[in-house]
Amino acid sequence: MPAPQFPSPEQALSHTRFCSPFAARQLDADPSLEAPLLEHLHQPWSADEMKDMLAASELANEDTLKRSLRRLRKHVMLRLIARDLNGLADLAEVVETCTALAEVTVDIAVQRLHAWQGEIYGVPRDELGNAQTMIVVGMGKLGGRELNVSSDIDLIFAYAEDGATDGAKSITNHEYFTRLGRKLIAAIGEITADGFVFRVDMRLRPYGDSGPLVGSFASLEEYYQAQGREWERYAWIKGRVISPEASHNDARELDALLRPFVYRKYLDYGAIASMRDLKAQIEREVARRDMHHNIKLGPGGIREIEFIAQVFQLIRGGKDRELQIRPTLQVLELLTRKGLLPEQTHTELAEAYVFLRDLEHRLQYLNDAQTQLVPEDEESRARLAAGMNYADWPALEAELNRHRSHVERHFSQVFIMSGNGGKHALDALWKGEINEENALAQLEALGYRQPGQILQQLVQFREGARYRQLPELSRMRLDALMPPVIQFAAQQPDPDVTLSRTQTLLEAICRRANYLALLAEYPQALELVSKLCGASPWLAGYLTQHPILLDELLDTRNLYAEPDFAALAAELDKTLTDCGEDVERKLDALRHFKHAQTFRFAAQDLVGRLTLERLSDYLSALADLILDAVIRHAWPGLNRRHRDIPKFAIIGYGKLGGKELGYASDLDLVFLYDDEADDAGVIYARFGQRINNWLNSLTPAGQLYETDLRLRPDGASGLLVSTVAAFAQYQREKAWVWEHQALTRARFCAGDAEIGRAFEQIREDILRSPRDAATLKQEILAMRQKMLDGHPNETELFDLKHDRGGIVDVEFTVQYLVLAHAQQHAEFLGNVGNIALLKRSGELGLIPAELGIQVGDAYRAYRTEQHAQRLQGVEKARTAPEKYAEQRAAVRRLWEAVFNSAPSA
Repeated sequence: MPAPQFPSPEQALSHTRFCSPFAARQLDADPSLEAPLLEHLHQPWSADEMKDMLAASELANEDTLKRSLRRLRKHVMLRLIARDLNGLADLAEVVETCTALAEVTVDIAVQRLHAWQGEIYGVPRDELGNAQTMIVVGMGKLGGRELNVSSDIDLIFAYAEDGATDGAKSITNHEYFTRLGRKLIAAIGEITADGFVFRVDMRLRPYGDSGPLVGSFASLEEYYQAQGREWERYAWIKGRVISPEASHNDARELDALLRPFVYRKYLDYGAIASMRDLKAQIEREVARRDMHHNIKLGPGGIREIEFIAQVFQLIRGGKDRELQIRPTLQVLELLTRKGLLPEQTHTELAEAYVFLRDLEHRLQYLNDAQTQLVPEDEESRARLAAGMNYADWPALEAELNRHRSHVERHFSQVFIMSGNGGKHALDALWKGEINEENALAQLEALGYRQPGQILQQLVQFREGARYRQLPELSRMRLDALMPPVIQFAAQQPDPDVTLSRTQTLLEAICRRANYLALLAEYPQALELVSKLCGASPWLAGYLTQHPILLDELLDTRNLYAEPDFAALAAELDKTLTDCGEDVERKLDALRHFKHAQTFRFAAQDLVGRLTLERLSDYLSALADLILDAVIRHAWPGLNRRHRDIPKFAIIGYGKLGGKELGYASDLDLVFLYDDEADDAGVIYARFGQRINNWLNSLTPAGQLYETDLRLRPDGASGLLVSTVAAFAQYQREKAWVWEHQALTRARFCAGDAEIGRAFEQIREDILRSPRDAATLKQEILAMRQKMLDGHPNETELFDLKHDRGGIVDVEFTVQYLVLAHAQQHAEFLGNVGNIALLKRSGELGLIPAELGIQVGDAYRAYRTEQHAQRLQGVEKARTAPEKYAEQRAAVRRLWEAVFNSAPSA
């Protein structure tokens, strides 16, 4: 809205009079109001200025209190209206000024009325003798600091504890605060010769008009836990204690009581249907009362913007506390920052919100009426156009229609009607409303290979105890889901297997209505579930174990986006910090984070967006990130810690060290510290155990990682943590050759970077130590035979990892080359992976170059096959011998060339 320009206060006043007949009437009725208005026109109101005006007023009794409060409102409203209409105030100033007026007048009124009433009945106290005061909660736009100029104020009255007053005329706390509440309503809302301050609406309290006027914290908690309805959750998003100002403890206590009711711990997709129903009720009322020109409740109105913001808060606010904020524009901006609303959507909604709220205020400036209806008469429309700084009403109306169409479109996209009453073509099939012959024909036509078996499977599910015992709402949602499940499964390469896996998932989550709501609200997510279940039993099982991951399917841009590990680390750190000292919440947060990222990588893997090397890099970087977060967040809770940051590091061995992690790989870890403080060994041993517990513990969210700590000095019988010096000494003087083999793939992963550098130096020194080649060969050959004996293969299939010519042969060959030649060739010191090390060996002439490339290709092929079988749920990767005959032959040739010995069978 373009801002008007007026050269003088007098012209500004004239414009105000034209656009606001209410302001004109006030000035005509009381000419003394004009001078202070013109004097302070360029000065915004503040809460302190309002308090000063009341402090200078006579507040001797209830009558003078009412008069002074109403006199203040006149001054505030006149200046505010004039500033707004003349472009001196923006929307933020208008709503903040109205909110401040409500807060100041309510708080002053409570203070005075409480003091006067206390003189009669004494001070209300709890059973322990603690003084009690009335808590006033502002709801709706008052709670959100978005109050209109002619809005009523939605209030709820509460007090902390039951008890009685301590005066000679003692009454219960409930009776005392009920009387005080009635007096407050009269002081603020009663229409006197001086008008009113705010209309007061108490209908949002428990049981509405039929309920008690005030309630103790205990009664509020009991009501909302037992009987609270969805619309009350929506209302309490903006609930905020506004009086007394100093009641911070009471405000926190009340917030803690009600937060679980408003914000669910899980992602609450049932909120979409609930808010859609609420909007439908409003639409029916709008239609009944012919209110389509209502810019708040009508199509594309203010309420739709608020619903868009608040549905995301209800869904995600329990998990993401950042979303537990109140002002609508701030919520929309935050949703965009979090990638939940497109930038264009945010821009159009924010612009529409400001425009509609500005227009709403100008409607109310006409006659100080609580209205959002566009008037029919030409005079009022001309005033509105002038107030909005448009040439005429048609120009303003065109802009209004443009904004409302944007809002209506975005609202429809967010609240898409997936359950619009139309039956799915397969509805009768699922519900058993057609005969068996027709049901089989339908399934066969869809492409199911064994329609009889599939039909039996569906019937057993529908007639089973699990389905019959579902709550009615969950059963209705499942009934709505199953027809598209059957349809989407039929579109996959193996419909029968896909349906079976998807049904297993649904059976696991069907008692959790929220997940059914998610899939019902987002058909595209259900279709993607079918694709993932059809592609991989491992991934189907992963989803079944961790159904919270269904949320990841809603935005494929995020699902398939390349990970930003720095941003992910910051996100995880903030999430863990928000958990405070609650270790259980931290453990679950870590697991949810890891599961979500792993699931994203797996989804990208299945559609061919990741090479195996890139996937392993991602999974290894994720593990590093999580280990670093565990160190930083497990340390502060350790008893007897003696420093803010531990001198502690985690060294990764095996697949973590070599950056070859798979989806289900465990972590081979060694813990090092470098701290000369007294009892450092005891402290870091306890810290190492704490870290291991954080990683291994089974919580409701599952396990973070399975760890193996046996590669530490002296293995399972050694100390859990080692000093850097002790580790170096052990590697020099006591370590076996196989431990130096393991060191070739070790690297610093997390913790103190200085210790990490010290470790890398130790590793380099050990790898470059002089060795007798013949002795080294014998040690490695003996260890290879020992491993072969420990993993016998009784089948005719080729075991890709353990059989001769497989993965272990490649790894042992590379480890020998590193240990035998690193002293002469620094190129072997880098932890660059087996394929790169084979290539370097060929370039240095240590092995036939072409053979090195062939074995590198074989190693990649083995790992790719191993990975593919893992996704299909196979624990031991084995295949027909002829499939990799050429690769096995190449590996055997390299083994013979390096060890001068043909590998034993």
